[in-house]
Amino acid sequence: QVQLQESGPGLVKPSQTVSLTCTVSGGSITAKGYYWTWIRQSPGKGLEYMGAVGYSGRAEYNPSLQSRTSISRDTSKNQFTLQLASVTPEDTAVYYCVRATASDYKYWGQGTQVTVSS
Repeated sequence: QVQLQESGPGLVKPSQTVSLTCTVSGGSITAKGYYWTWIRQSPGKGLEYMGAVGYSGRAEYNPSLQSRTSISRDTSKNQFTLQLASVTPEDTAVYYCVRATASDYKYWGQGTQVTVSS
């Protein structure tokens, strides 16, 4: 069974770039049909799709975050990474990595808290 685990700094300062990594086990990130996705949930808000990198390596982004977001992958480590630039306190959230298909978001990591504060 596929498992996903997020890692990254818990606290970042405003204007910095936060980098989060998702390590995948039990399945290859190059397997066809899967989209390796980042989703976040801010306090008191719903889930927000940030973007994904597909099995081909092509990335897509939420238009509202595209100017600050970069998603990449390291196939040798079976990992994919989210970078979010110029963070503000509004970026404080729990960040999840997810394995998605065209029809579901079935496998989720446990989530990692990112707090933006000076």
